[in-house]
Amino acid sequence: VNMSKGTVVLAYSGGLDTSCILVWLKEQGYDVIAFLANIGQDEDFDSARKKAENLGAKKVFIEDLRSEFVEHFILPAVQANAVYEDRYLLGTALARPCIARRLVQIAQKEQAEFISHGATGKGNDQIRFELTSYALYSDVKVIAPWRIPEFYNRFKGRKDLMEYAQKNDIPLPITPKAPWSMDANLMHISYESGVLEDPKCSAPTDLYLMTKNPDEAPNVPDVLEIEFKNGVPIKVTNVKAGSSKDKPLEMFMYLNEIGGKHGVGRIDIVENRFIGMKSRGIYETPGGTILLQAHLDIETFTMDKEVRRIKQGLGIKFSELVYNGFWYSPECDFLLHCINKSQENVEGKVQLSVYKGQVYILGRESPKSLYNEDLVSMDKQGDYDPCDASGFIRVNSAIRGALGFKSKRNLNQIV
Repeated sequence: VNMSKGTVVLAYSGGLDTSCILVWLKEQGYDVIAFLANIGQDEDFDSARKKAENLGAKKVFIEDLRSEFVEHFILPAVQANAVYEDRYLLGTALARPCIARRLVQIAQKEQAEFISHGATGKGNDQIRFELTSYALYSDVKVIAPWRIPEFYNRFKGRKDLMEYAQKNDIPLPITPKAPWSMDANLMHISYESGVLEDPKCSAPTDLYLMTKNPDEAPNVPDVLEIEFKNGVPIKVTNVKAGSSKDKPLEMFMYLNEIGGKHGVGRIDIVENRFIGMKSRGIYETPGGTILLQAHLDIETFTMDKEVRRIKQGLGIKFSELVYNGFWYSPECDFLLHCINKSQENVEGKVQLSVYKGQVYILGRESPKSLYNEDLVSMDKQGDYDPCDASGFIRVNSAIRGALGFKSKRNLNQIV
């Protein structure tokens, strides 16, 4: 009997690639522990467990990370209004550090010195998995088969994987593969490669799985009220039905359901990958899109103008760090603290209507509002004297002072 080369924890999806990788790692002499995260994808977890066991995994961990994904990853991104290159809501980029953190915890608990993943050598995910792993477990060694010549020269395409699977009694996918690849989680589904690599080739209508085509969406909108505290949603109410949700996972799933029903959150973009190439991606993020619009609204209503301006720049920087895989870096940790600090007064309720692929804001209210109806009214003079040049400084300082802006140099004394 050959001595084992050591134990490797494999980020296992249950699909063809990682099933072949599991068997290949065993062939190379490793003991393999399979880890499958439930982050909201549509998967038969029981059969995935049996499959991994039958393929020779020494242990199989299947863990429900959905609540953790919402509370520790999606909601901080909502606070940040995190959008990469003005359009992408980072569904995959946010999920990777969540999965990788657990992967590393299992590796440490099982005293495994290796981890492995099935991410391609051309994509972002390899970097996201590995930077998280090194940040949290600095001595870990990463086995990335799609960057190992003897692996990728042997498996040049899907046909080679299928042949290997047949030879090694790996169950083949029952359904024929769609001519693109997809990654699904609670926040979004992304579609890329295959026929989508031609950037002018439109997405087939049957591609989208999370959202209805807006053409076929209901002719009656759903009206929601979303209540925020510290920049995160604490309650979602369907105004007509009178029903509400108040737990993070349930709220997010409900927003996905409403957004999906009305075809909200579809984008088709060409983006810049971290490793230096452009790629075409199609994404659907129904609940995340509704939350972004609602949060932007309540934030501008309750946040000081100058704080918001700085915070907006931090949000862009944060989005780039997350996209590039730096969730666990010191600079990202610093940004998360700053963004969280900016959200102290971001509370209140936003009413909105979801209809035919769009989110329409209807109104908002907040005990922390910085909106002064008397001051802004066209029918009242209020405290604002347009003839007095110092009026602007006085009013600006008075408003910001009343709303918690305290300065050692009181602007009122300058004027």
